[in-house]
This record gives sequence, C-alpha cells and structure tokens, in this order.
Amino acid sequence: MRKLNFYFLTIIAMSLVMVSCSDDDISSEGGEGSENPDAISKYVITASPLASEGVADYILTSSSLTEGEISVVGNGVEQDGTYRYYITNNNKFFSLLYGQGNPGAVTTYQLGTDGNLDMISDFQAETVQSFTNVGDEVLMTKISRNTDSPYADWYRLDTETSQIVGEGQINTQEIVADEELAFFSWMTEVGGKVYAPFMPIKGCCDDSFGTSNPDKAYVAVYSYPEMELETLIEDERTSFIGRYFTSGLEVDENGDAYAFSSSIASTAGEFSSTKPSAITRINAGTTEFDQSYFFNLEQASGGYYVTAQKYASNGKFVVFMEPNATKGSYTLGKKIAIVDVYTQEFNWVTGTPSAEAITNITSNNYTSEDGSTVHIGITTDQGSYVYNVNVSAAQATQGILVEGGNITAISKLSSVEQN
Repeated sequence: MRKLNFYFLTIIAMSLVMVSCSDDDISSEGGEGSENPDAISKYVITASPLASEGVADYILTSSSLTEGEISVVGNGVEQDGTYRYYITNNNKFFSLLYGQGNPGAVTTYQLGTDGNLDMISDFQAETVQSFTNVGDEVLMTKISRNTDSPYADWYRLDTETSQIVGEGQINTQEIVADEELAFFSWMTEVGGKVYAPFMPIKGCCDDSFGTSNPDKAYVAVYSYPEMELETLIEDERTSFIGRYFTSGLEVDENGDAYAFSSSIASTAGEFSSTKPSAITRINAGTTEFDQSYFFNLEQASGGYYVTAQKYASNGKFVVFMEPNATKGSYTLGKKIAIVDVYTQEFNWVTGTPSAEAITNITSNNYTSEDGSTVHIGITTDQGSYVYNVNVSAAQATQGILVEGGNITAISKLSSVEQN
C-alpha cells in the first residue's frame, strides 16, 4: 500500500466566524428532536446566482418551503469556488468544494439561536467523488479512473470536531477479476458496514469509463471504520448501480437495501448494456441480492430509465426519470414519479412543470421528518421554485421562489447555542 501524503488532510484554518445569512422570519417552533425546547428550525437552500458565471452558490435560509420568496441579492452566505456539494450530519451543514483534481475546502455551518448560519470551521482536504454519512462521520473517497494509479483514497471526517480522524487506501484493480478498476458510484451505510456499488471501468485505452462487463451489478462490502473488504456481491440481472457522483443504493426502515440501476454502461463510447433500468434488493443481514425481487422500471414507466432517487418512507421513493431515447451518462431526469418498492407500483407525479420547460432540477433534495413530502428545486424560465411533492397523492405543489438564482440543494437545521 502506498503511503498517503497527509499534507492535504492537515487543517489549514479553523474559525468561529459568525456569518450572517438571510433576514427571513424565524420560526418559533422547536427543532425536530432538539433537546432545547427553545430551538428554532430553518431550511437551508443553496442557489447559484443567475447574473454571474463561474461563481459558487449562495447559502440561504427560510422558515418555510411552501410559500413566499427569498433572494440571493443582498442575502445569504457567498461561498468561494465554483463547484460546491453538500451533506448534512449531526445537525451541521457541510459544504465541500470540488477542486477538479486540486485540494478543496470543507466548510461547516451550524444554525445559531438568532436564526443565522454560523461558520464553525473551514479547512482544506482532497477533492473527492463520493461522500456519505456513516453514523456521526462523513466518509469521503477520492477515486481513481486510471490504471496507472488504481487507488481510491478514503478519509473519515468527524462531524463533532470537523477534523479528519482516519484515512486509508483501496486498490480498486484488485476487486474485480479481469483487472478493470472499480469506480465507486457512491457508498452507503448498511447495517453498520459500508456497501459500495461501483462501475467496472477500463481506466485506459481511450475508453476510461468504458467496460467489458456492461451487464453486471457489483457491490463491495467493507467493515467500518477499518474499511477492509469483506465480500463482493454480484448480480447479472442489471447493469451497475448508481451513476457517477450519484447514489444508487438506499436503505428502508427494515434495513433492506434497494439498488437502482440506470442501465447506462458503455463500451467504446456506445451504451452497451442489454439490461433494463430496474430496482433490485439486498435483504437486511445478508450479503447477496434477493433473486426473488426484481422491479423493471423501464416496463413500469413505458420506456423510461431512472437517473436518481430520493427515499420518502414506507417503501416509497421519488424517482427522476428520462426517456430511453435521450439516455445520457450525466443527465438528471426531469420527469418525476413515485415508486412503491413493496408493491411495485409506479405513478407519475402531477403538478410539476413539463419536462421540456425545466432547465434545472436539484439532485440534493429534502424529505420531511414524517416522510410524507419530498421537497425538490425546479427551475424554468419562469423562475426557480421549491416544489413540494405529496408522496401518497403523487401530487406536487409550487412553493417558495428563489429570486436571482437556481436552486441547487435543500436541507434543514435546528439551532444550536454557540459557546
């Protein structure tokens, strides 16, 4: 194993700078699950400004997602860097800068009792292609796409201290037998272990993301926190699970893991999988696919494939779909549906703009605490709104407007009194 350069893991700057956010009215209701009865809750909305190119998102807050408007003009936290990605853990909001090969900042925010966002840390770390919650830690992984250096570097971020507390490497060329690299699409905590679906890729030969195995799904299972490979799960009923920078494995309340395949594997630049876009299942406590379960999404939707999903509750997912005729490796589906993985029912969502009218749709969305509503950012030439999807009714209603920006992520925090 190569020795890591720990320089990029060193914390460069830790600060307790108070950062003012929007002037929205503050909710008087206590935060969900908060130990402080006087805590307030705010929704956190990130948006890229319309007036400028190559500018990072602004972070805004709001007391509601169902009505009103907020603006990036004169409000919010302006971030550094062009590409930002977000994750919430331990009642903290983490903003990760994608440095395009260079180190990127990891900035941490909490909601203060005054309703404003407080930046509590800011440090440099490697740019990663996967980041996921594992308990109170964020597991971040930088993944190779080149056979000359077939290592994935992983880092454990402690969300209490906002510091890197562990690191290691995975030789991704040793996971599959034919020497293709395992390019992890994402990682997911399942029963205290890390399940890591991956795309098999050549990593060379002018076909870096191509594969000779387009009709197979793989999940590598790792212990945590050691990140030691325990087993490899395989299935020949679908193509790979998830997509680049996109999770394809979700866990329900029973501990069962549902795997979503877009069927977009390619060889020599051409889509080559013969399998349908579908959902498969890994039952709780097992390390194999349930061969009795198969949900063919292409058949249920009438010729669409899934590009992303968001879990609601009780086996129901919001799924983002795209016609097979416009299949693409990085396309985010603009037609929304509800699938029930228990009954294998499929219903299109009504009340959203037409797919043709949508210019941007968020992949980082928020599910209400009771699992009844999924909040999605949708932008058209009429503006950028949060659409609130009633999961049981498969009905969306237009909510808050973000003036001067395109919504990129939606989350929620409860206030914390700073020392």
